[in-house]
Amino acid sequence: MTGRDAGQPALRADVAVVGGGPAGMEAALRCAQAGLAVVVLDEHEELGGQYFRRRHPAIREVHGDHRPEGTVLAAAVRESGARVLTRHAVWGVDGRDLLVHDEEHDRALRVRAAHVVVATGAYERVLPFPGWELPGVVTAGFAMHLATVDRVAVGERVLLAGSGPFLLPVACALLEAGARVAAVVEAGRPYRPAGPGVRGGVEVMRHPARLAELGGYLTRLARHRVPLLQDRLVAEAVGGTRVTRVRTVRTRGGGDREFEVDALAVGFGFRPSTELVRLLGARTTVDARTGDVVTATDDDGATSVPGLYAVGELAGVAGAHAARLRGRLAAMRITAAAVGETPADGRERERLRRRLRRLVAFATLTGRLYPPPVEMVDTLPDEVHVCRCEAVTAGRVRVGARTGLHDVHALRNWSGAGMGICQARECGTALWRLAGASGATPPLPARMPVRPVPAGVVADMEGGRAGDPPGR
Repeated sequence: MTGRDAGQPALRADVAVVGGGPAGMEAALRCAQAGLAVVVLDEHEELGGQYFRRRHPAIREVHGDHRPEGTVLAAAVRESGARVLTRHAVWGVDGRDLLVHDEEHDRALRVRAAHVVVATGAYERVLPFPGWELPGVVTAGFAMHLATVDRVAVGERVLLAGSGPFLLPVACALLEAGARVAAVVEAGRPYRPAGPGVRGGVEVMRHPARLAELGGYLTRLARHRVPLLQDRLVAEAVGGTRVTRVRTVRTRGGGDREFEVDALAVGFGFRPSTELVRLLGARTTVDARTGDVVTATDDDGATSVPGLYAVGELAGVAGAHAARLRGRLAAMRITAAAVGETPADGRERERLRRRLRRLVAFATLTGRLYPPPVEMVDTLPDEVHVCRCEAVTAGRVRVGARTGLHDVHALRNWSGAGMGICQARECGTALWRLAGASGATPPLPARMPVRPVPAGVVADMEGGRAGDPPGR
C-alpha cells in the first residue's frame, strides 16, 4: 500500500479493538474504564457479535431480549467513553495501520493505535456432501440464529447432523421454535449408550457445570423422543426445489437410514477467523488434521507481535465465557503497562487465568470427544462442488492434486476453488483435505481484502483519498 505516505488522515487511539462480540466488548470496556482512548470497529449494525446478536424490536416486545447480558455489556461499552464504530469493516492492514471500510458513508478510513486487540471470532466448519447445495440445507449456526434470535424454525421437520456438542442446543432451540426434530446424527461416539451422559471418565467429571449443561440438553431431547444416533454421517441430501430426504450411513460404511425432512441443519464445529492477525504478522499454529489455523498467544492474549493481542476464539475455540475472560485479560495486560497495576489487580488477573485454563481444558477435551469427520471428504463424488462460490468440483481439485499440486495455495490458483466471495472460509477444510496437506504451513495465506469491499474503497486508500475520521 502507498496511502500512508500520501497524507491520509488517520483515526488515532491508544487501543483499537476489531470485533464487537463478547471478547471485543470486554477488552474495550476495561481499557476505556482505565482512561485509555479506545476505538471499537465492528462490521455489524450493533455490538454483540453472533453470540449476543439482538432480536428485532418487534420480536423483543413479545419475547424479550435474547441473552440480555449482552445488551447490558454493549450499553456499558458505549457509556465507557470508547468510540464505537459499527458498520466499519476492517479489510486490510498497512504496516500496523488498520484499513477500514466505513459502510454507512462508503468511504475508506485508516486507524492507527499503539495496541490492537483482534476479536474477530470464528466461523462454522463446512464439509461438503452430495446435495449440500439444496435449498433447506443450512448450517447449524444459521438454524440456531433463526430459532433463538428470530424465533423461526428452518423447517417443520428438521434433521440435525454433523459433530460437536453444539448440535444439542440447536436441536433444543428448534423444538422451542416449534419444529419437529427427526433426529440428532452425531459422527462420533461421545455419549453413553444408556441415560443422559457424556463419555470421558474422570476428565469429564472435572467439569461438573458443563457436564450438567450437556446433560440438560440430552434429557430434554429424550423427553421429546428425539433419537440420538452416533457413529453416523450424512451421505446424501435429496430433493428438487428443496431437500425432502436425507440418507445417513455409519461412519465405517453401510447401515443406511433415511429421514423424510424439509430441512437439514449440519454443523462440524468452528474455525478461528485468523486472517487479520496473520496479515499483522502474528505467529500461528496449524491443526494437522483439519487445517485450522490458531493464533499463538500467552495467557493474556499477547501474540508474537508487540502490541498485538488475539482474544476470543482466535486463540482457540472455547466458547463465549472463555472469550470474555480472554478479552478482560488482554485489557488488564494493556492497562497494567499504560497506567500500572496494584497487587489486587495482579491477584485478580491470576484468578481469571485459572478460570480460563479450566474452560480451555474443557474445550480441549471436547475436541477429543467430537473430532470433526474430515475424512468424509475423501469419498466425496467427483461431481460434487467443494467450492460453490466458483462452482469447482471435487474432481477438478483431485486432478490438480494428482498432478503434484499439494500446496493448497497453488491448488487454489490452478482450480479457482476458494477464490470466491467467502475466500475459502467455506471450502478451506475440504481443499486442505483433498490436497493431502501435511499441516506444516497454513492451508491458505492471508490476503487482502479479508472482507469483501467495493473496489473504489481500495482505490481510495491506494490513492490517499481516505475520508476524515468520523466523530463520536
